[in-house]
Amino acid sequence: MRVALVFDRTRQDTSGQYFERALASLGVSVKHFWLRDAETIPQDFDWYLRIDHGDYVRDLPRHLRPSAFYMIDTHLRRPLHQMRRVASHYDVLFCAQREALRTFLRAVWVPAACDVALHGAGEAARGAYMYDVGFVGTEGGIPRKFYLQALRERYPNSYIGWAPHTKIGEMYRASRLVFNFAINNDINMRVFEALGAGRCLLTNAIHGNGFEELFRDREHLVVYHSPQELWQLLDYYLTHDDERERIAQEGHVLVRAQHTYRHRAETMLNVLNQRLGLQRDAPSTRELVSPMQQEPSLR
Repeated sequence: MRVALVFDRTRQDTSGQYFERALASLGVSVKHFWLRDAETIPQDFDWYLRIDHGDYVRDLPRHLRPSAFYMIDTHLRRPLHQMRRVASHYDVLFCAQREALRTFLRAVWVPAACDVALHGAGEAARGAYMYDVGFVGTEGGIPRKFYLQALRERYPNSYIGWAPHTKIGEMYRASRLVFNFAINNDINMRVFEALGAGRCLLTNAIHGNGFEELFRDREHLVVYHSPQELWQLLDYYLTHDDERERIAQEGHVLVRAQHTYRHRAETMLNVLNQRLGLQRDAPSTRELVSPMQQEPSLR
């Protein structure tokens, strides 16, 4: 199978590049194109996959078929509006947020994931910590910026800020705990990256959106519901090493077994086979079953 993968490579940590590596690892021939050059893409590919990267002015030409669109930022109002405008142009839709299935009824839920080579590489054993709390990312506006500032003040021995994508796993592995604040109820990439690095994640409550289908509180990660509860949980897990490490290990095993970009690429390929009859030249010797492949999601 030959796939044209369409996204703008403006950064090295975009979802498009994770999928590019994952598809190639499955024996799929992948060629990358920028969305701005979509009109020049040859028509001899078996499949055209557009990965959401924030450009909603341009679109794939209608003659490039069969086509699919992996929509990521459906939890943000303006991107959601723009994606609704072009969704009918695609044969298959994939959504990173399960809540988007209420808007895109024929879409398939394909959450974010971890890249084992980046986020899970290196030693994940306990004992070599440099930081109490780790957070890699932007401040993200209110209220997350207030949480991050409070973390800096309460836990000064923490890493909170930006890091190159090649260092994300390293920074998390150097932290006893990883902090997350999901925006607009999204299950973001940080959830999978932290667990992929083998560290205990504390995230705000994500209501619905498939979160309970993927993770269990206090087993794979830890959920907080208020600032007061967050500080209590941070203090607790910073001083209860065995319990923290048990949760970290359970979460690590789970994402390595079910939530890598290779699993997500498998899900996409299976859906294409079911809906469009597209098959790889060399099918995998095993089928990967995940919550995204259950019948309610294949609407």
